[in-house]
Amino acid sequence: MAAITTLDNLWIGHPSTIAAALLESEGHRAIVDPGPGSTLETLRKQLQAHGLSVGDLDALLLTHIHLDHAGASGALVRENPRLAVYVHKNGAPHMADPSKLLASALRLWPNDLQRLFGEMLPVPSENLRILEGGETLTLGSSKFEVVYTPGHASHHVSYFDHQEEVAFVGDSACVSIEFQPYVMPATPPPEIDLEIWENSFAAILERKPARLFLTHFGFSGNPEEHVLLFRERLHKWAKIAAKSLQSASEESAALAAFMAETRAEIAEHLPAEEVEHYVFSAGLNLSFLGLARYLRKRAAAAS
Repeated sequence: MAAITTLDNLWIGHPSTIAAALLESEGHRAIVDPGPGSTLETLRKQLQAHGLSVGDLDALLLTHIHLDHAGASGALVRENPRLAVYVHKNGAPHMADPSKLLASALRLWPNDLQRLFGEMLPVPSENLRILEGGETLTLGSSKFEVVYTPGHASHHVSYFDHQEEVAFVGDSACVSIEFQPYVMPATPPPEIDLEIWENSFAAILERKPARLFLTHFGFSGNPEEHVLLFRERLHKWAKIAAKSLQSASEESAALAAFMAETRAEIAEHLPAEEVEHYVFSAGLNLSFLGLARYLRKRAAAAS
């Protein structure tokens, strides 16, 4: 019998912010996106609450290598050296040697990196299982189709459990807190690409899952509506970022204008406490930085 369980990593003490998915099938167990190193102890406790330990896991299925999704992987492998870590080929070198990934993250969080994400240890190369998209992974009686879904990141894949009709989409469908109606973009630098993202939307929808599992946070029960709402808002936010950059004299002013307009939009759909939850979960300032970088790259390519 197959089971999918949401494990709440309680990132920085905030519930419903970073979710790991525990997959169980015929005595085999895997986790989709274990989360950052800073929540490793919480993950252990969540497993214990289900009668499990890190040593009972067989595999980690990474949607992508951003710290909030994959940062704990190396520590988990150190604790359980038989763990297989599935990751896209573009992300695998950074799991083996995370120094460049951490240097990039330090530029975004110069004062809070350790507090937010903890330690990221390298994953030994013999534990890495390299994906390109198109593979089928087996866990007990469950099978997972691997689909390459870039747009949020060049190393992003999604996992489709067709028997359970669930798609584990990482950040390909971005942020929607379980039981809340709002779908919010998360577009951090450096690899946002709206044109490529269109192909990922199509790949998700054509497989017709009944539910999406989002790292931020939990299940979304109407994938078609979810993806269409997200796509519409993603392009709207790109236009807001472009307008802010054109009208402001410097980037700090453009950032402030973007955040004011998008925060006001979020507040139209959610109560005040949930506005802050979404802003925190997605990193609203980072969404501006990612879109600004994307817009500049596109303008440079067109010139």
